[in-house]
Amino acid sequence: MILPILAYGDPILRKKGIDITPEYPGLSALIENMWETMYEASGVGLAAPQVGKAINLFIIDTGAFGETEEATGEKRVFINAKILEESGEKWDYEEGCLSIPHIRENVNRHSNLVIEYQDEFFKTHTATYNGLAARVIQHEYDHCIGVLFVDHISQLKKRLIKNKLINISKGGARVDYKMRIPNGR
Repeated sequence: MILPILAYGDPILRKKGIDITPEYPGLSALIENMWETMYEASGVGLAAPQVGKAINLFIIDTGAFGETEEATGEKRVFINAKILEESGEKWDYEEGCLSIPHIRENVNRHSNLVIEYQDEFFKTHTATYNGLAARVIQHEYDHCIGVLFVDHISQLKKRLIKNKLINISKGGARVDYKMRIPNGR
Protein backbone atom coordinates (compact mmCIF):
# COMPACT_ATOMS: atom_id res chain seq x y z
CA MET A 1 0.00 0.00 0.00
CA ILE A 2 1.35 3.38 -0.98
CA LEU A 3 1.53 5.70 2.02
CA PRO A 4 1.26 9.50 1.93
CA ILE A 5 4.60 11.24 2.44
CA LEU A 6 4.54 14.05 4.99
CA ALA A 7 5.28 17.50 3.60
CA TYR A 8 7.74 19.96 5.07
CA GLY A 9 6.27 21.62 8.14
CA ASP A 10 4.70 18.51 9.65
CA PRO A 11 5.86 18.30 13.29
CA ILE A 12 6.58 14.55 13.02
CA LEU A 13 9.48 15.39 10.69
CA ARG A 14 11.15 17.21 13.62
CA LYS A 15 10.69 14.45 16.20
CA LYS A 16 13.48 12.11 17.18
CA GLY A 17 12.41 8.58 16.27
CA ILE A 18 12.29 6.03 19.05
CA ASP A 19 14.04 2.68 18.84
CA ILE A 20 11.73 -0.28 18.27
CA THR A 21 11.60 -4.00 19.02
CA PRO A 22 10.53 -6.93 16.85
CA GLU A 23 7.12 -6.65 18.50
CA TYR A 24 6.44 -3.25 16.90
CA PRO A 25 2.90 -3.63 15.52
CA GLY A 26 2.68 -4.18 11.77
CA LEU A 27 6.43 -3.76 11.20
CA SER A 28 6.69 -6.11 8.20
CA ALA A 29 3.74 -4.43 6.49
CA LEU A 30 5.17 -0.99 7.25
CA ILE A 31 8.52 -1.89 5.69
CA GLU A 32 6.82 -3.37 2.61
CA ASN A 33 4.63 -0.27 2.29
CA MET A 34 7.67 1.98 2.64
CA TRP A 35 9.41 0.17 -0.25
CA GLU A 36 6.31 0.54 -2.40
CA THR A 37 5.93 4.21 -1.44
CA MET A 38 9.59 5.02 -2.10
CA TYR A 39 9.59 3.40 -5.53
CA GLU A 40 6.28 5.02 -6.49
CA ALA A 41 7.80 8.43 -5.64
CA SER A 42 11.09 7.60 -7.47
CA GLY A 43 13.10 7.98 -4.27
CA VAL A 44 16.36 6.34 -3.22
CA GLY A 45 15.60 6.44 0.50
CA LEU A 46 12.66 6.84 2.85
CA ALA A 47 12.50 7.21 6.62
CA ALA A 48 9.58 6.20 8.82
CA PRO A 49 9.03 9.79 10.04
CA GLN A 50 8.29 10.74 6.42
CA VAL A 51 5.28 8.41 6.49
CA GLY A 52 4.10 9.55 9.91
CA LYS A 53 5.91 7.11 12.21
CA ALA A 54 8.30 8.69 14.72
CA ILE A 55 10.50 5.59 14.90
CA ASN A 56 14.14 4.85 14.06
CA LEU A 57 13.62 3.07 10.74
CA PHE A 58 14.68 3.88 7.21
CA ILE A 59 15.26 2.15 3.90
CA ILE A 60 17.63 2.87 1.01
CA ASP A 61 18.09 1.62 -2.52
CA THR A 62 20.93 3.38 -4.32
CA GLY A 63 20.50 1.22 -7.42
CA ALA A 64 19.03 4.20 -9.28
CA PHE A 65 22.52 5.75 -9.28
CA GLY A 66 23.90 2.74 -11.16
CA GLU A 67 27.11 0.95 -10.28
CA THR A 68 29.86 3.55 -9.98
CA GLU A 69 32.78 4.20 -7.69
CA GLU A 70 30.47 6.44 -5.62
CA ALA A 71 27.42 4.13 -5.64
CA THR A 72 27.38 0.39 -5.13
CA GLY A 73 23.66 -0.35 -5.46
CA GLU A 74 22.95 -0.81 -1.76
CA LYS A 75 19.41 -1.92 -0.86
CA ARG A 76 18.89 -2.16 2.88
CA VAL A 77 16.54 -1.77 5.83
CA PHE A 78 18.03 0.10 8.80
CA ILE A 79 16.35 -0.26 12.20
CA ASN A 80 17.59 1.41 15.39
CA ALA A 81 20.55 2.85 13.50
CA LYS A 82 23.39 4.72 15.18
CA ILE A 83 26.15 6.40 13.21
CA LEU A 84 29.34 5.51 15.06
CA GLU A 85 31.80 7.50 12.98
CA GLU A 86 31.85 9.94 10.08
CA SER A 87 35.18 10.45 8.36
CA GLY A 88 36.88 11.27 5.11
CA GLU A 89 36.73 14.42 3.10
CA LYS A 90 33.53 16.39 3.21
CA TRP A 91 32.00 16.94 -0.22
CA ASP A 92 29.11 18.88 -1.64
CA TYR A 93 26.38 17.09 -3.52
CA GLU A 94 22.97 18.31 -4.56
CA GLU A 95 20.31 16.68 -2.39
CA GLY A 96 16.56 16.67 -2.54
CA CYS A 97 13.87 15.13 -0.38
CA LEU A 98 10.46 13.60 -1.00
CA SER A 99 9.11 15.67 1.92
CA ILE A 100 10.54 18.86 0.41
CA PRO A 101 9.73 18.51 -3.31
CA HIS A 102 11.19 20.74 -6.01
CA ILE A 103 13.99 22.05 -3.78
CA ARG A 104 17.52 20.82 -4.31
CA GLU A 105 20.57 22.23 -2.57
CA ASN A 106 24.21 21.31 -2.15
CA VAL A 107 24.84 19.66 1.20
CA ASN A 108 28.32 19.13 2.61
CA ARG A 109 28.69 15.67 4.18
CA HIS A 110 31.50 13.29 5.12
CA SER A 111 32.40 10.76 2.45
CA ASN A 112 32.59 7.76 4.83
CA LEU A 113 30.64 6.46 7.77
CA VAL A 114 30.45 3.53 10.13
CA ILE A 115 26.94 2.64 11.23
CA GLU A 116 25.45 0.11 13.60
CA TYR A 117 21.92 -1.02 12.80
CA GLN A 118 19.52 -3.91 12.84
CA ASP A 119 18.05 -5.37 9.67
CA GLU A 120 14.40 -6.36 9.21
CA PHE A 121 15.10 -9.60 11.13
CA PHE A 122 16.68 -7.62 14.00
CA LYS A 123 20.12 -9.02 13.32
CA THR A 124 22.70 -6.42 14.38
CA HIS A 125 25.27 -5.22 11.84
CA THR A 126 28.17 -2.79 11.90
CA ALA A 127 29.06 -1.63 8.41
CA THR A 128 31.18 0.93 6.61
CA TYR A 129 29.76 2.91 3.69
CA ASN A 130 31.23 5.57 1.45
CA GLY A 131 30.30 7.81 -1.44
CA LEU A 132 26.67 8.12 -2.45
CA ALA A 133 25.55 5.22 -0.25
CA ALA A 134 27.01 7.01 2.79
CA ARG A 135 25.29 10.23 1.74
CA VAL A 136 21.86 8.60 1.35
CA ILE A 137 22.28 6.86 4.71
CA GLN A 138 23.25 10.14 6.40
CA HIS A 139 20.24 11.89 4.83
CA GLU A 140 17.76 9.20 5.96
CA TYR A 141 19.39 8.84 9.38
CA ASP A 142 18.95 12.59 9.82
CA HIS A 143 15.19 12.12 9.32
CA CYS A 144 15.19 9.68 12.24
CA ILE A 145 16.72 12.32 14.52
CA GLY A 146 14.47 15.17 13.36
CA VAL A 147 16.94 16.83 10.98
CA LEU A 148 16.15 17.81 7.38
CA PHE A 149 18.65 18.42 4.59
CA VAL A 150 17.74 22.12 4.54
CA ASP A 151 19.14 22.32 8.09
CA HIS A 152 22.59 21.77 6.56
CA ILE A 153 22.51 24.74 4.19
CA SER A 154 23.61 28.30 4.86
CA GLN A 155 21.34 30.92 6.41
CA LEU A 156 21.44 32.86 3.15
CA LYS A 157 20.21 29.88 1.14
CA LYS A 158 17.52 29.22 3.76
CA ARG A 159 16.28 32.78 3.35
CA LEU A 160 16.24 32.37 -0.42
CA ILE A 161 14.04 29.24 -0.25
CA LYS A 162 11.85 30.35 2.68
CA ASN A 163 8.82 31.14 0.52
CA LYS A 164 9.13 27.83 -1.32
CA LEU A 165 9.19 25.98 2.02
CA ILE A 166 6.11 27.87 3.19
CA ASN A 167 4.38 26.98 -0.08
CA ILE A 168 5.18 23.28 0.42
CA SER A 169 3.86 23.37 3.99
CA LYS A 170 0.58 24.87 2.71
CA GLY A 171 0.10 22.22 0.03
CA GLY A 172 1.32 24.28 -2.90
CA ALA A 173 3.80 21.72 -4.21
CA ARG A 174 2.46 19.58 -7.04
CA VAL A 175 3.87 16.07 -6.96
CA ASP A 176 2.99 12.80 -8.64
CA TYR A 177 2.90 10.85 -5.38
CA LYS A 178 0.65 10.90 -2.33
CA MET A 179 1.57 13.75 0.00
CA ARG A 180 0.06 14.88 3.30
CA ILE A 181 0.48 18.51 4.27
CA PRO A 182 0.80 19.55 7.92
CA ASN A 183 -2.89 20.30 8.50
CA GLY A 184 -3.78 16.87 7.10
CA ARG A 185 -5.15 17.74 3.64
